[in-house]
Amino acid sequence: MNKKIRVSTILKRKSEGVKITALTAYDYTFGYLLDEAGVDLILVGDSCGNVCAGYETTLPVTVDEVVYHTRSVRQGVKHALLVADMPFMSYQETPELALHNAGRFMKEGGAEAVKVEGGEHICETVRRMVEIGIPVMGHLGFTPQSVHEFGGYKVRGQDSKEAEKMKADALALQDAGMFAVVLEKVPAQLAKEISEMLTIPTIGIGAGPHCDGQILVSYDMLGLFDKVQFKFARRYASLADDIRNAVNGYCDDVKSSNFPSQDESY
Repeated sequence: MNKKIRVSTILKRKSEGVKITALTAYDYTFGYLLDEAGVDLILVGDSCGNVCAGYETTLPVTVDEVVYHTRSVRQGVKHALLVADMPFMSYQETPELALHNAGRFMKEGGAEAVKVEGGEHICETVRRMVEIGIPVMGHLGFTPQSVHEFGGYKVRGQDSKEAEKMKADALALQDAGMFAVVLEKVPAQLAKEISEMLTIPTIGIGAGPHCDGQILVSYDMLGLFDKVQFKFARRYASLADDIRNAVNGYCDDVKSSNFPSQDESY
């Protein structure tokens, strides 16, 4: 049986040189399957807005929506560390608001940690959360909640000024008490340098092979959400095609009276 993964386990993985595996989940069934498969960390991402609700960005996602999805995933997760994404404007306004909402994700949703986007400017908020026992994971590089500021889904840290700022932000987040930081759409060499300078783990998504772990949106990795394919999202299955074929077969069988059969009837 898989052992329970805790924040201390994630921190230990870096010192042991063992890569961290992470994927997203948004409901009980996916939480159960990913947990049974042995994933270390399951993130209830605000990407639920894209793959579950059809939003163009993550910005419309609400606290109530993430609480609901987290609570659903919680029912299926016994071993992995469960982390809830704090959506846009749930933590940026004041530390007090951040504390309140993070508390909801843990108390109502059953999360064991939260994730926030941003660098040095959110460190005071991070300290406040960590001080009262809420583990926090960071997110640097391309941060989806800043998509309009960035002008699209672009690689971050390609120029030296932005790269140095990202390094300073990573150190500041570590000093504020974060236990890990996601690096998204960052040049591989920069991700390597950040990973080597930190004592906390880095978890990459489109940040090359040198991070201490990797995360993907499960719907992308499984080929379930196939409207777009990102360069960094390797597909390990083609579930969208499987579902289409299964539904077509079902419809054909119903129309031709091949379903239900005698054995499938009472």
